[in-house]
Amino acid sequence: MIKEEQTMIYRELGKTGLKVSQLGFGAMRLPMCGDEANKTVDRDLAVPMIRRAFEAGVNYIDTAVFYCNGDSQRAVGDALKGWRDKIVLSTKNHYYDENEKEWWTNLEDSLTRLQVDYIDIYNHHGITWQAYETAVEPRVGKWMQKAKDQGLIKHICCSFHDNNEALMKLVDSGYPAAITLQYNMLDRQLEDGIAYAHEKGIGIIAMGPVAGGRLGVTSEVMQKLVPGVDRVPELALRFVLANPNVTVALSGMSTIQHVEENIVTASDPVSLSDSDRIAIDEHLVRLHNMADLYCSGCGYCMPCPNEVNIPVIFGAYNQARVYGLWDTARDTYNSIGNVPWITGKNAEVCIECGLCESKCPQKLEISKQLAEAHKALLKK
Repeated sequence: MIKEEQTMIYRELGKTGLKVSQLGFGAMRLPMCGDEANKTVDRDLAVPMIRRAFEAGVNYIDTAVFYCNGDSQRAVGDALKGWRDKIVLSTKNHYYDENEKEWWTNLEDSLTRLQVDYIDIYNHHGITWQAYETAVEPRVGKWMQKAKDQGLIKHICCSFHDNNEALMKLVDSGYPAAITLQYNMLDRQLEDGIAYAHEKGIGIIAMGPVAGGRLGVTSEVMQKLVPGVDRVPELALRFVLANPNVTVALSGMSTIQHVEENIVTASDPVSLSDSDRIAIDEHLVRLHNMADLYCSGCGYCMPCPNEVNIPVIFGAYNQARVYGLWDTARDTYNSIGNVPWITGKNAEVCIECGLCESKCPQKLEISKQLAEAHKALLKK
């Protein structure tokens, strides 16, 4: 049941001087309409949903050129009408090559789609340390600075896809004012870097608090882990908000129900108590240790002569067995070979040749476990 209107909680975004809501609106999963090839954002659903979040105190929204079949920025622009001066707007430029004109075209197109004169948080999209060294530091960063000098962007930032070492080096460069990165209960690999960034005065925006939807489902393993928190998505969001080194938890909300539920969670001054955090940490360590008994995802078993995507299959199976995320695991398994980002074939085509088992450093009975996974995960 949704409570009465809550009071949103705000945090300082590093040294930017911006005070932002600890819940951010990720405009990557907005409701869509139209036929498959020409889907657009459903304005009748998305605009009221975004504005409801604004009314409740959410003042940070993030979008990008490619989100929602290329229509996210336009939809966000429609929702911003009448709200622009109250909202911190974040979007991204994915260009790293040498044509300066193309980089500027991306920026100008975003300003047009968003129907704004400036962008508050302008990100290099998906930066790595290699991209920073080879593209951003020598040239693209200079274009960013020029755009800032012209008032077209307010703060130079980035979204990040690399490891902890790279994150710390990026922090030490002093270049970005804020960094958007992946962080959730299932993916804590950047935790040390997040703490380091916070210590150095860099704002951290955590994307994927529900792990790209993997924690947006039911799980007997994770439900009721914290007293009073019965839903896994709420537990996942509270986990991210409870980290004092995170400024914003960026939630990809796609329904008005998501908005209402997240508003309640993000308006609670105590996301998790100290004892709650300790209990979660201990539980996750136990689960991680259990996961170590199964496939580690090293990939040495590949390639399979029959194109069975063994690491993805076992990764999904582990999520189900260890974390109780059966619905998510089944979705992943049944997407193999049916979506561009999960190639190969499922376990049904395994001929038990044994080649993979001869290469497995853990000496797993791969053929047997593939059959078990197929039986457990195949949707009837």
